Amino acid sequence: MTSSSSPSQDARDAQDVPDSPSFTESLRADALMEEDVAWSHEIDGDRDGEQFERSERAALRRVAGLSTELEDVTEVEYRKLRLERVVLVGVWTSGTAADADNSLAELAALADTAGAVVLDGVIQRRDKPDPATFIGSGKARELRDIVTESGADTVVCDGELSPGQLIALEDVVKVKVVDRTALILDIFAQHAKSREGKAQVALAQMQYMLPRLRGWGASLSRQMGGGGGGGMATRGPGETKIETDRRRIREKMAKMRREITEMKTGRDIKRQERRRNKVPSVAIAGYTNAGKSSLLNRLTGAGVLVENALFATLDPTVRRAETPSGRIYTLADTVGFVRHLPHHLVEAFRSTMEEVGDADLILHIVDGSHPAPEEQLAAVREVIREVGAVNVPEIVVINKADAADPLVLQRLLRIERHSIAVSARTGMGIEELLALIDSELPRPEVEVEALVPYTLGSLIAKAHAEGEVLSEEHTPEGTLLKAQVHPELASELAPYALAKK
Repeated sequence: MTSSSSPSQDARDAQDVPDSPSFTESLRADALMEEDVAWSHEIDGDRDGEQFERSERAALRRVAGLSTELEDVTEVEYRKLRLERVVLVGVWTSGTAADADNSLAELAALADTAGAVVLDGVIQRRDKPDPATFIGSGKARELRDIVTESGADTVVCDGELSPGQLIALEDVVKVKVVDRTALILDIFAQHAKSREGKAQVALAQMQYMLPRLRGWGASLSRQMGGGGGGGMATRGPGETKIETDRRRIREKMAKMRREITEMKTGRDIKRQERRRNKVPSVAIAGYTNAGKSSLLNRLTGAGVLVENALFATLDPTVRRAETPSGRIYTLADTVGFVRHLPHHLVEAFRSTMEEVGDADLILHIVDGSHPAPEEQLAAVREVIREVGAVNVPEIVVINKADAADPLVLQRLLRIERHSIAVSARTGMGIEELLALIDSELPRPEVEVEALVPYTLGSLIAKAHAEGEVLSEEHTPEGTLLKAQVHPELASELAPYALAKK
């Protein structure tokens, strides 16, 4: 998050983490010179990996530090909504205990962002989730006791549950059960502001709900064909209520898709206009809450909402920026990604994510202070592949370097060769990042040397804005210009070009 600080604080920040081009290089050099000692601490000579007694492996294991229950009633009043009280449950199928804890901690952050109070969190070690109740019938009864004891009204599962699993688990725990996908969709619904964002979220929610519709008792057969005197083609159950609901949802989904396509056309026109003007584009992509909006503000002064919450930015923001050499480019802030991002959302937000696929350069932001930054990088790259942006050059920007462990920074800078450490909060490393963006942006391919009359100053301005001016000299006849420009501008300057010697 961007924040102001006093000059003395800035001086201390600068002393702790020097703001110079050599900072990233020195970290990378340190990493190459010595093995990362943090890794050696993970190896325990007395045992091979995570090993537990059988009873411990099977038990529900409480995860400490997840509770977000409010102490002060005034804070509840401040939120102005009835907060759901939730218990989290995860199934640990692979990886270490720390990986499982990190995953549940992220789920707690998602629940908190959605406006819920996390009372407790439990994890069960299994080879794979139970096909009936996600955690098995016996553990589901244990979970019911935890829910009753804590007074929770909702259970949130760390995974996408099938309709059958949701129903079966609700029948045992006797409270509402929500899975990870539904939770993320709820957060998106709260944060969507633009007409297109709201339509995309609504479409994703309908795609998710369609197979999960269920009815009770006689309401399943609202329209009865009957076997009486109705005559031919009227016998049988007719269209049930649930079939009617599904048909209405499908019709609404088709309407939403048409609306999103129409809105996409308007954004495509703007993008084509930028391309026509040969303005290079840079897309900011990264894990949710990695500091993308803070970095956009630091680079452009855009004043975009910055909030310490997951998915604070849903609607893409495109801002004009300038490199140190004076080249103009656009910088687009995109929706944050998360592990196991629901495929409904990837599909619904595909048109928004095209900003990444059409960019000339991707700034891939990762939170250097996060416990598992490599997992964040992998999750974002998976979504980038899904939207077809595999051939776009990428700079890995390790943000929050002022709060990160130096050993983690060394490790990331060693693994990610094309990377840089910065802090959007303090401004450390921003100048180096701007220079790197300047060097990575595509350069105009045609070199021209022309004597442009003073009456055509607009061509000179265009060369500065769209091309790269190598030299400029004012003579009695006009401006002697030498520049790298795009073919379109080269043709405009052709009548004034000087013959090559």
